[in-house]
Amino acid sequence: MTETQTGLASHRSGRSSESSVDVVANEKETLAASRLSQPDFQSLPDLRNSASPKRWRTFWKSFRYLQHLTPKEVDDFMASYVIYNLDWSDEKEMVEALGADYQARVGDCLKSYYGVLNHLCALGDVEKMYIPPFMSNKATVLENQLLYEESIAQDIGLKEGDRVLDLGCGRGRVAAHMRQFSGAQVTGLNIDPNQIAQAKSFNDQLGFSTNTFVVQDFNSLPLPFADNSFDAFYQIQALSLCKDLPALCREIHRIVKPGSRISLLDWVSLPNYDPSNAEHAELMRRVKPLIGAVGTPTPEILETALTEAGFTVLRSDNASVGDLQAPLIDKVDLYFRSMRQVILGLVKTHVLPRHFKTLINRLCLDGEAFVKMDKMRLVTTSYRVIAQKPGH
Repeated sequence: MTETQTGLASHRSGRSSESSVDVVANEKETLAASRLSQPDFQSLPDLRNSASPKRWRTFWKSFRYLQHLTPKEVDDFMASYVIYNLDWSDEKEMVEALGADYQARVGDCLKSYYGVLNHLCALGDVEKMYIPPFMSNKATVLENQLLYEESIAQDIGLKEGDRVLDLGCGRGRVAAHMRQFSGAQVTGLNIDPNQIAQAKSFNDQLGFSTNTFVVQDFNSLPLPFADNSFDAFYQIQALSLCKDLPALCREIHRIVKPGSRISLLDWVSLPNYDPSNAEHAELMRRVKPLIGAVGTPTPEILETALTEAGFTVLRSDNASVGDLQAPLIDKVDLYFRSMRQVILGLVKTHVLPRHFKTLINRLCLDGEAFVKMDKMRLVTTSYRVIAQKPGH
């Protein structure tokens, strides 16, 4: 049995002995006790609540943003779906579909796509732009995100004063929570200047000015950091946008210190997925835009890229309890399907502009496909790899 398989087996056996309810209860109890014993953290905002603004305020801010979208912004959002029907790893296909300057075109599409999607998701309980691993059925999507993010900090050994790189940091919500939980200084990197601006503002408001944020396409290498700059690294569901995974892994290896641990959480296709199966292929076509995936790696592809870059893989597994995210996806999907009925009624009576119908229909249709693929065990967005750079 390999080191990866051994870690996976022991992880699963340990997890099965403890119910998901106990996980949440024990985690909250541990966190409360740790805060009392660490006076350095007593001046920080409340660990469980401050990393996300009050829900009603977020809801209305996103609702107003969507209400005032221009026809061009809606068209750009819908047009951006073209990139998700392409294989980012197939350069010939990308050039044929988007032209020689396809990387810039993909960047523009992603900005249009996320500019709308992050506000759509913020209408629900998905303010952070990812569906987390299923950690507990008794917790909301946001609470499952918090539990998973804390597990990242533990897996990579974050402690106060460490420098950690957050690749694909979005609007800086994960970075804020990581700072709260561990005391580490986070450097966030993202392609979208608008999201970076929001990340800076959000973290500054919380008093986390030591967190810094950089506008950068991680496909444009090298990254703007010196060798051995970081004590740790993590990314959440960003690698499906990577053009050259082996090159990026080599770059991550360059910028983290010897002995550093890294955490990847990403979208992968599983052995049950058959691209020649018409139903599988159609489901994949619908799901990729929802999760923002261009490429679709396998666990083996992730592990190989890391080991060839010089990392040692410590753990490679599905981070969700029972290897399924469906319980969480169902929660989000049910909310949006209920909201869809309200929105369609308001559009029909001309209270809301027509584009709300376009946006909510797309989101709900793709959500149903996501649930189905997860239950068929064809794909997951909760595949975790923990690796380490050899050294001190």
